[in-house]
Amino acid sequence: MTMSASSSRGGAECAMDVGVLGVLEFNSIAAGIEAMDFMVKAAPVQIVDAKTICPGKFLILITGEVAAVDASLSAGKRGREAFLIDELFLPRLHRYIIPSIVGAIECKTWDAVGVIESFSSTASIVAGDIAAKTAEVIITEIRLATGLGGKSYVKMVGEIHEIEAAMKEAVAYIRERGLLCRDIILPQPHPDIKPFFL
Repeated sequence: MTMSASSSRGGAECAMDVGVLGVLEFNSIAAGIEAMDFMVKAAPVQIVDAKTICPGKFLILITGEVAAVDASLSAGKRGREAFLIDELFLPRLHRYIIPSIVGAIECKTWDAVGVIESFSSTASIVAGDIAAKTAEVIITEIRLATGLGGKSYVKMVGEIHEIEAAMKEAVAYIRERGLLCRDIILPQPHPDIKPFFL
């Protein structure tokens, strides 16, 4: 099977050389902004995304070398533990994950689709990483809580047997954490829904 994908932002290739991802989620916007400043001052990291998410939380995603990301996360948490909701340190990140977070991915494959809806932003990031590493699927979008009432979701496309394998492992991870809202697989989805899915 030949699969191709590109980012919807500027037509860039969807694969990115980002090997480490660090995430901090705060229940205070002010604490999140303060943490972000401390994080970039503490170590040479790059902010992938930082934004207010529903309901009134602040999410920060960074990348860089392993030691730098670790140090940056520690600096962001220090003194703000009371406001910290969730955190994630994910080395060996699959190269399709960041593009699917910062901009939905366009792809030509349309054999089957899978969607995992979660009650946690970090759970969806890990689930997308697990799915991409488990089977030959394209993670087209990971939507993190913005406009979703605090929920998030992962969308993927591929051949049906690949989608089934990827979904099985990714859903198991979220279910074990007690954060699964719903998951679906659509074999041979109707072409009319493709523009709305991608």
